[in-house]
Amino acid sequence: MKISASHYPSPLGRFQPEPMDVEATKRNGWKELRILVISENDTRLDFVEREFIRRIGNRLYGEKCNG
Repeated sequence: MKISASHYPSPLGRFQPEPMDVEATKRNGWKELRILVISENDTRLDFVEREFIRRIGNRLYGEKCNG
């Protein structure tokens, strides 16, 4: 007797979140809403750009809390 390889998908499968493409979400946020989400440590930025991002963040939201 041969058993079919297909199986009934679990009804719980719909509760498992699908992985989110964070970069795509950030890209869409910029293109659609002009909202920029970037880390000051992003390796795609050079030193001057990282410093610029850090200063803007500090001016708008204050210095980083260490504790």
